[in-house]
Amino acid sequence: MIRIDIPGRPVLRLERLVTDYNGTIAQGGRLLAGVDDRLRTLSQQLRITILTADTFGRVRREAQDLPVEVVILTGGDEDTAKAAHVARLGSSSTVALGNGHNDRLMLAQAALGLAVMQSEGTAGAALESADILFGSAVDALDALLEPQRLVATLRR
Repeated sequence: MIRIDIPGRPVLRLERLVTDYNGTIAQGGRLLAGVDDRLRTLSQQLRITILTADTFGRVRREAQDLPVEVVILTGGDEDTAKAAHVARLGSSSTVALGNGHNDRLMLAQAALGLAVMQSEGTAGAALESADILFGSAVDALDALLEPQRLVATLRR
């Protein structure tokens, strides 16, 4: 668990990380450099789930040695499916990470929504639903590893 006490907000007790894959922690179906190490480290404090439509068909291979659960979404309507998954896990103890339009509901549903803007960009709706925008997935994951960074940004 990661405990984050942000002045002016309820204390966060995060137990889970739910992350989008392509555009968020991967590009072209391949994990971004440094993400794997950070996910391994965070898995000591959080249960991690990757939610993806797996556009490039590589997520299972890329994540096979990581301590994560991979959930491949099918049938469209990924935005609703992602938000429902966060709700099932427990919104109040979940941090969500994403960049796409189909991540907006998940980011809003989670206790803490982190958006990233990398080479694939960030949907405006995802940005509006997030609590913080980061320049990279590595930066977002590092902020979870050093939560005082989140406190500095989110305090009221």
